[in-house]
Amino acid sequence: MTTKPPDLHIAYSLKTPEDSRRLYAEWADDYDRMFALNEDYQLHIHTARAFGRAGGQGPVLDVGAGTGLCGAVLADMGVGPIDATDISAEMLNRAMRKDVYRDAIEADLNEGVPVPRNSYSGIVSSGTFTHGHVGPEALTELLRIARPGAQFALSINAKHFATKGFAEKLDTLVQDARIAQPSLVEVRIFGDLATGENKDDTAFIALFEKA
Repeated sequence: MTTKPPDLHIAYSLKTPEDSRRLYAEWADDYDRMFALNEDYQLHIHTARAFGRAGGQGPVLDVGAGTGLCGAVLADMGVGPIDATDISAEMLNRAMRKDVYRDAIEADLNEGVPVPRNSYSGIVSSGTFTHGHVGPEALTELLRIARPGAQFALSINAKHFATKGFAEKLDTLVQDARIAQPSLVEVRIFGDLATGENKDDTAFIALFEKA
């Protein structure tokens, strides 16, 4: 059991990949129960459903899969096959126990995902593009491993969508004819049972296709 219960303030203060590996190794066993359940976490549900409504199909890569919350929703919707990638081996181990993923890929997204070009027809990510995690520069790598026409559904913390450069990056990708014009859906990250100062936080789900 971890001595550090999952806490958003700790997660939002992460600065380096090693910080992420260390923290999520400590959290892996308790994340679903002590964070997702206790805080009425809903973002993974919104992201998976948005992907489905947009016509997303497999094979899908779940980016920053964590313990597999988003992948489980996708699987319940009949989407597959699904691969999981995350910087934390411990989180991936928990994810694979859900028996919804075809493969687990341990990788630092900022350094690339070790899969061939054009591997996936869908890319989803819930909770990765936020404070202290991964910035908009990682979108270039995700486009590399996505097939032409691949559907993306990426949740991006609303407070940082513009300030961290996500809006500018998406605009550039549109101008460069690398993606179709995104649609943005704003959703609450937590449900009505959430408490604390972050209970009303929102995220944008960016939906777009690779050109």
